[in-house]
Amino acid sequence: MRSQITLNQYARGHMVGTRHTASPLRDEAEKALARGYEVVLDFAGVEATQSFVDELVGGLILRHGPDILSRLIFRACSDDVRAIIEFVAADRCDQYLKAHSH
Repeated sequence: MRSQITLNQYARGHMVGTRHTASPLRDEAEKALARGYEVVLDFAGVEATQSFVDELVGGLILRHGPDILSRLIFRACSDDVRAIIEFVAADRCDQYLKAHSH
């Protein structure tokens, strides 16, 4: 089963950009993941800042580890958004692994 979060309904113009906007969306994703769902993050028609992606995706990685990425689906990302997601994911996966490799 999948739960979809359509980001354009949270955009100002064509941008989702604040941690404040991302935080409740991360909570929504957490609830769906806890029910065993995959979460689709639909970026159709929007761009996103690094801070937004870090709060949404980075927070999930730091809490659940890199394996959570296998349950997240990134849909309709621009090249810029995809690059931000890849950067944030790599950075937070590295941070998680360093913190949990005692």
